[in-house]
Amino acid sequence: MPMLHWSPRSPYVRKVMVALHEKSLRDRVAIVRTQADPMIPHDGLMASNPLSKIPTLVLEDGLVLFDSHVICRWADLEGEGPSLFPEGSSLRLRAERDEALGTGLLDIALPWLVETRMRPEGERSESMVQVYRTKLERTLDWLEHHVDRLDRRSFDIGHLTIGVALSYLDFRFDSLCWRSGRDKLSAWHMAFAERPSVQATAFRDDARPAA
Repeated sequence: MPMLHWSPRSPYVRKVMVALHEKSLRDRVAIVRTQADPMIPHDGLMASNPLSKIPTLVLEDGLVLFDSHVICRWADLEGEGPSLFPEGSSLRLRAERDEALGTGLLDIALPWLVETRMRPEGERSESMVQVYRTKLERTLDWLEHHVDRLDRRSFDIGHLTIGVALSYLDFRFDSLCWRSGRDKLSAWHMAFAERPSVQATAFRDDARPAA
């Protein structure tokens, strides 16, 4: 059985878990709690993934897949359910462009989290925090303006990744109040959150590993 290095607090892992549920693969993949931390390399994990990142999927034949995008590609090929990477160049480009947008949101949120909650207070950069906030707010405004087009096509990797990214903002940045002034995006995310795959994969906090 394939084995997934997993955490209940990683948005990239949740993206994969939602994909596994959507593709009816959850019962065919074992999960193992792996304490990966951006500031603490994990020796055991690096035996499989030298980047020391999760999600990491170890297949039965020994092939190791890194990165949520690659693992979701695997799930789309192996499972049944909505086509996360749809056929046709135009549809696939839109799906993967929106996946990149959701990933970009996470790529802003994660270093912001590190800067404000993991880095020692004397080493934090307020100027970088402002950069992260500006980029995130602009991205959310762009989504509010363009969210209607997500409803014009079937559920795919773009919907999945944007939805998980917004859920992560609820989990880690609730004081940001990202819904304020973004009624269309808020309504879209409320519908996303009702999907069984999303309900089954809620974020959950736990302690960081010891240094």
